[in-house]
Amino acid sequence: MQQYLPILIQVVVAVVFAASALLISVLLGKSARGGATKDSAYECGMIPQGEVQPRFSVKFYLVAMLFILFDIEIVFMYPWAVVYRDFLVKHGASIFWSMLSFASVLTVGYVYAILKGALDWKK
Repeated sequence: MQQYLPILIQVVVAVVFAASALLISVLLGKSARGGATKDSAYECGMIPQGEVQPRFSVKFYLVAMLFILFDIEIVFMYPWAVVYRDFLVKHGASIFWSMLSFASVLTVGYVYAILKGALDWKK
């Protein structure tokens, strides 16, 4: 338990800091003082026209999610590559086959996404 004491202290300090920053912001800030004029959108002195935010295609979000998925795959491969030789001595070829199965599942998902046209911007 003594090993986790610094982590516990850091978590407590982070929570206290965040709570105190929010509390001071509410007490000293001017968020309570507002009105229709102050809360309206400001565009260089002009009255705002059109929608608040432009609409994005669903393809944008799909490509973003696929990027995150394959980015996380690489994040998991770096530590594996760093300890590969040490683990190869201890565990044999099982470390290679486990990573190969991990990469093959993600490769199947990538091929499926390509076949479904998830990365085709023309559709």
